[in-house]
Amino acid sequence: MYNQQIKNIMLGVRKNKISIDDAIRKLKFLPFEDLGYAKIDHHRALRKGFPEVVFCKNKNVKQVAEIAKRLSKNNNTTLATRATEEMFNVVKKSIKNVYYNRISKTIIINKNKQMKNQNKILVISAGTSDIPVAEEAAVVAEAMGNKVERLYDVGVAGLHRLLNNKNKIEDANVLIVVAGMDGVLPSVVSGLFGIPIIAVPTSVGYGASFKGVAPLLTMLNSCSPGVVVVNIDNGFGAGYFASMINK
Repeated sequence: MYNQQIKNIMLGVRKNKISIDDAIRKLKFLPFEDLGYAKIDHHRALRKGFPEVVFCKNKNVKQVAEIAKRLSKNNNTTLATRATEEMFNVVKKSIKNVYYNRISKTIIINKNKQMKNQNKILVISAGTSDIPVAEEAAVVAEAMGNKVERLYDVGVAGLHRLLNNKNKIEDANVLIVVAGMDGVLPSVVSGLFGIPIIAVPTSVGYGASFKGVAPLLTMLNSCSPGVVVVNIDNGFGAGYFASMINK
């Protein structure tokens, strides 16, 4: 059914019954591929500019492998987040050019290298413990074709570390600032630099941080303008949104 609809649209283009613009509009909203346990949206790249991303948590290994295989047939880049190394080992058995980042727990399938947007996204983490979430943001932004740099462990407990990297920060087009504990780093950076900031609260911290609720509220209550906030530990959302800004 799914493939037949595509064939009918392409046949209409060849017979000049459908214009190319109309064909693209139809392709954008074609029905999904139904696997029973998943309904794969192959046309998301046409609508959103990037393919559907696989969220692996609570999926089993076979489900992740099959979804990744189907997506990779239709896209140059396929991305899976919150993936285990076991999932990666199964995926790479049937797909070439598969890479795994153990820190961010992401799987990337690249058929060919894309030209990177030369506008830079800088990912900043307050502490070393925040790096896994920061890496998720960085990997997602890179997968979407952006030039990404990292600046880790420059939190407010030693503010001179941040200020020592002033030139690197000023050279960025978008900042992703990742922090747990008190979560104040995005407000500090926003007060010093006139660059759009995506703040990411992490679940890192002692008891009163309430598994990320404390830094989340701090970031939402930032008195310095120019800060938007994603959910706790949502490096994926930050990397995706930073890419949209960077375009």
